[in-house]
Amino acid sequence: MRKGYEGISDFIFMEDPLEVADIILIPGGSHKQLAEKAADLYLKGYAKYILVSGGSNKKLVNHETECDFLNETLLAMGVKSEFILKENKATHTFENAQFSHDLCQNKGLKVKKAILVCKNFHSRRAYITYKINFPKETEILVCPVVDNKNITKDNWMENEVHRDLVMGEVYKIGNYFKAHLQQLI
Repeated sequence: MRKGYEGISDFIFMEDPLEVADIILIPGGSHKQLAEKAADLYLKGYAKYILVSGGSNKKLVNHETECDFLNETLLAMGVKSEFILKENKATHTFENAQFSHDLCQNKGLKVKKAILVCKNFHSRRAYITYKINFPKETEILVCPVVDNKNITKDNWMENEVHRDLVMGEVYKIGNYFKAHLQQLI
């Protein structure tokens, strides 16, 4: 029997089969699980580069930026520093995508395929944001990560805080992209 929220679950939580790509993108965050997953993919040969993005975050009292925090985790996991690209100014997801694209262009990297490592309940909004900011021909593959909040497609309705986070994503998607929908066509 349908419960009525399955459409939201299917829309918000997305995941793609992974393939070898040009780069792994991390759109900021204060959860080391993102960098751990990206490092695992890098060490398995899924991409030559990892691009971490993210400016200051009050949750990270021992790091100036999300970029620094994620970079530290990548290095600890065995990623070589010369294959980590760092963007440390972004303050929100749209800037993560925009500044990441700019950094790739400035480095002369032609990104035909990218793996986007992001929180699972943030995956749809992150995906759309990167699709808007990268060239139309760039294929973005989503690799979602369950962070320490343990929000999943199957359990998000069981907890008020989780419901608020997921429904916040639905709201943000509607507001975030009104002005940008034409770019996706």
